[in-house]
Amino acid sequence: MARLNSVPAFDFVIFGGAGDLAIRKLLPALWHRHVDNQFSGDSRIIAVGRSPMDRGAYVDAVRDAISRGEQESLDPPVWEGFARRLEYVSLDVERHETWGDLVSVLSGREQVIRAFYLAMPPALFGPVARNIRECNLRCEEMRIVLE
Repeated sequence: MARLNSVPAFDFVIFGGAGDLAIRKLLPALWHRHVDNQFSGDSRIIAVGRSPMDRGAYVDAVRDAISRGEQESLDPPVWEGFARRLEYVSLDVERHETWGDLVSVLSGREQVIRAFYLAMPPALFGPVARNIRECNLRCEEMRIVLE
């Protein structure tokens, strides 16, 4: 049997977080890592999308997607632990003035690993990277992942 290692605390920011790739592929994969206890207690998954949506609606959408792919029903306490990790932020990646909520969500967590996952068209990679810099969201342990 494979040995699974726990990862240090992180903020995993998914641009395109309400899109098909995130909902059908990324979030179920992250769910399985959570089930295997690979995440530290304060790790977070922050979805970023254009659509206005409250956190509850986003969590429900993620739960529905994960439930469809599972053979068994989701264990309620395990699901609640995963759901607590989820955040949703609405912004327009090309408009710097809309990034305030994301800045607030990430504020004070510069010491944790920060991964920006860009599950979006390549034409938006530049505006996202530029706004990450202009909003001072860079930190020592930061990565940008291009899909």
